[in-house]
Amino acid sequence: MIKIFRLKNIISVKDFERKDIEYILDEASKLENIAKSREISEELKGKILGLMFFEPSTRTKMSFETSMKRLSGECIGFENSGSSSVSKGESIADTAKMFEGYCDALVIRHELEGVSKFISDIVDVPVINAGDGAGQHPTQTLLDLYTIKNEIGEIDNLKIALIGDLKFGRTVHSLTHALGLFKNIKIYLISPPELKMPQEVLHDLNKTNVEYKEIGSIEEIIDDVNVLYVTRIQKERFADINDYLKIKGAYIINKNMLEGKDLIIMHPLPRIDEIDTNVDNTKYNKYFTQAANAVPVRMAILKTLIKNNPK
Repeated sequence: MIKIFRLKNIISVKDFERKDIEYILDEASKLENIAKSREISEELKGKILGLMFFEPSTRTKMSFETSMKRLSGECIGFENSGSSSVSKGESIADTAKMFEGYCDALVIRHELEGVSKFISDIVDVPVINAGDGAGQHPTQTLLDLYTIKNEIGEIDNLKIALIGDLKFGRTVHSLTHALGLFKNIKIYLISPPELKMPQEVLHDLNKTNVEYKEIGSIEEIIDDVNVLYVTRIQKERFADINDYLKIKGAYIINKNMLEGKDLIIMHPLPRIDEIDTNVDNTKYNKYFTQAANAVPVRMAILKTLIKNNPK
């Protein structure tokens, strides 16, 4: 296990080596008791986290706030561009430079790919990408991997089905890249034809030893996987509402189809109709545990980046 985390910023899973992921997961395991017991550590006392959320968020924003406060830090920021001076015409660069003067690290969510990388190039404090368009969501991937390791025991030798919106789903893009760093991984890709995994993601996957297969139905693989990773069809990514309505509800997981199976179900949330609520009280449901795991994992990220890169 490495003793020092290499990265100053967390922008893309492509920047990670396996040892970087294992470092964060190990740190998260050390902080899990604090997160679960609602205790407070003083690791980041006196530090301030800047939250620049140009796009709506519930779980990601709240879990970053919770994580910082569990470490005795504070948060400032905004939750949509309309509540910042960007709405008055201020450039993103100027907003970021202003935040740099106030904060010890920045968390950025934006509807356009590349904004977090752009900001990281112009500020001297650590920058964390909390989701950029249909691009990457690296901290979600870290908590996904943490959940898989905790629930299954390891990440190597994983058989996982990625289901739903694979075209615009930044969570599955990041997770796919990360899984390429592990051994003996098999990925099944299940989506409507209109929402298939982008070729550039598959191109990168072809450079690894990961075996993957695009298939048409969940029933084909449900007896062979450890994880069903379900995503919603994202209405906001469609220019024409009729295109969305044509494929809405294309894949729905229900309790009956799971009986007797040896697997877990994950979902980055929010859920619409892709997992029936009758699954919530079964042993297969790990999506709420997954959401809760955001706190120890993001605590680990904040502690690591801010303490390794003091302002």
